[in-house]
Amino acid sequence: MAGEEEVQVVESSFVTPAADTPSRALPLSPFDLMLANRGYTPLVHFYRRPETACDDFFDVTRLKTALGKALVPFYPLAGRLRAGADSRLQIDCNGKGMLFLVAQCRLTMDDFNDFKPSSKQRRLFVPHVDNSDGLLWAAQVTFFKCGGVALGTAVHHGTMDGISTFHFFQTWSTFSRDGDRAVVKLPYHDRTHLCARYPPAVHPDTLSLFCLKINLSQPLGPVVNEVFTLRKDQLSTLKRICGGSGVSTFSAVSAHLWQCMCLARQLPPNSTTRLAFAAKIRRAMTPPFPDGYFGNAVINVSVADEARGIASGDLAYIAHRIKDTLGRVDDELVRSAVDYLELDQAKRDNSPAIGNLLATDMRVVSWLSMPLYDVDFSWGKPLAVLRAESNRGGFAHLVDSAHGDGSVHIVMCIDATILKEFKRLLYAKFESMVYSKF
Repeated sequence: MAGEEEVQVVESSFVTPAADTPSRALPLSPFDLMLANRGYTPLVHFYRRPETACDDFFDVTRLKTALGKALVPFYPLAGRLRAGADSRLQIDCNGKGMLFLVAQCRLTMDDFNDFKPSSKQRRLFVPHVDNSDGLLWAAQVTFFKCGGVALGTAVHHGTMDGISTFHFFQTWSTFSRDGDRAVVKLPYHDRTHLCARYPPAVHPDTLSLFCLKINLSQPLGPVVNEVFTLRKDQLSTLKRICGGSGVSTFSAVSAHLWQCMCLARQLPPNSTTRLAFAAKIRRAMTPPFPDGYFGNAVINVSVADEARGIASGDLAYIAHRIKDTLGRVDDELVRSAVDYLELDQAKRDNSPAIGNLLATDMRVVSWLSMPLYDVDFSWGKPLAVLRAESNRGGFAHLVDSAHGDGSVHIVMCIDATILKEFKRLLYAKFESMVYSKF
């Protein structure tokens, strides 16, 4: 493992379901296949050891026992991603198990207390797997010299979205905390809700609304990861500027970020700039998806405009364009997108997605209101939860504060040359220009 001078893996095993599970092939939906080339999402949960005596802090046997129980309802995670007879990817539910590593670290949690994504975090705390392994999920528990713990996971994005990911985290931690008394919400594994229609029918608005692929380019210069914080009072000010209570935190913050990026990048006034973001479809379908649907149930949508209109425009107008775009996502348009992806599958490039977003574009990923911190294995909630590495320029992740104070963290991957100006613009609308970190 890279970084052996700082982290040493002391145990490697596969945890299998604690009871018999179905043995079958689970086809991926067109939305899953669209994301298959994104590979693994690297996540890290940081836990500080309680000050009170705790001899069994992150007991490995207890974690593995709970994981085996969680893999019974979530049995696809114990399988492997394989190509079927028609060459399409599917989950081979074979019960081979999840990779589980235990490691010791010579560093302390204070060496990572800025909680910024970095290649070092991924290298030290997240299991190294690639698509050829076929694993859907791998976990590593790393014990720091100070007694704290980093729980790093590699989650294959082609098989599940954020809601499904944190559903499993909650289930695993609940079994660890409550044992046989655990009450968990069961996942729903039937992905035929997102099958293409016959005959397919592509709505004229489909290609203008949905980002069915991400346009990437080679970076022109270095990018850096940075974390900004908007306090609750700053968010209230921003939402008031954007039109008041009818505007969501996501729409207001995204509008502000888009405008700041256009100004900091000094885009040509007549160039076209695009903001992309994910729309949840679980409740947009008719009928709505069953509760606990396990898979990818999001799709990227976008808003485009001339750079001059975004850079000098009214934030309320920009925020309402974002809100209206999300409101257009309904059953017909989602099914139209599925049909388009099915027709386009033969031409789709499944090679790994490499590069940054175009210099005119930006993407905002919302983890707001997700149960990021509801992952208590019985030793307390995590101090921080973050993507271990975010090295694609133009991306921003919105994350609720772990302190429950109503603030929002903005985790940016941004061109180093515009970082200073972007930071100035981000806080210029507020009376106090306070730059905060986790």
